[in-house]
Amino acid sequence: MNLVIDIGNTLIKYAVFDNGNLLYDQSSESGLFLSKVKELFEQYPRINHALISSVGKLDRKERDIVALFCKVHVLTHDSKVPFKNSYATPQTLGMDRVALATAAFYHNPRGNTLVIDAGTCITYDMVNNGGEYVGGAISPGIRMRYKAMHNQTAALPLLDPEDIMDFIGNSTASSMHSGVINGVTQEVDGVIDQYRNRFQHLTVILTGGDAQFFAKRLKNTIFANSKFLLEGLNCLLEYNKR
Repeated sequence: MNLVIDIGNTLIKYAVFDNGNLLYDQSSESGLFLSKVKELFEQYPRINHALISSVGKLDRKERDIVALFCKVHVLTHDSKVPFKNSYATPQTLGMDRVALATAAFYHNPRGNTLVIDAGTCITYDMVNNGGEYVGGAISPGIRMRYKAMHNQTAALPLLDPEDIMDFIGNSTASSMHSGVINGVTQEVDGVIDQYRNRFQHLTVILTGGDAQFFAKRLKNTIFANSKFLLEGLNCLLEYNKR
């Protein structure tokens, strides 16, 4: 059994896999890390390998805690990857994007795959039909856009995401919602169109915390998979066991 731990910007995600099958996934705040890890090893005593991925600098104590229970691989830029990495600055490529590219490689090994991760930021990652990661883009996520309008103006309120009835707002709040929700939807559809124009028979995977929010709004055909990042991390763990 494998344990995958993804330390994100706001939460820590935990997933347990057995022969590639996802048995468990849950999130917690960072302060609950020790108790959560203990709980998982009590619940799944057959876990013998773990992978830890972090978007920021990993605290050594987190690795040492998990290492008390099993072998640990910390995902870094020195970890082996199954795809050809053509990113110009591979040492700056986020581990989350590496995991998404890995999931794309295994999900569609002989096809063109664009992965869109709608989370704190919206990332676009492209793996072509030659198994080559060619790069993508990074854009502000939904909540980041709301916060930017509030923090960088004198009068605009801080709003939570909300569905829009029409793209024409008739109040400050509805105008802000339209600017964010309609704006991001148009952005994502437009980016997908750009990739479809360049890459034939493109498969588009939508994942991340806001994936379901956007899935029903996009005009393009996409596959929503909220577990895609975790699946990619498990594939990387298996690949680095060799």
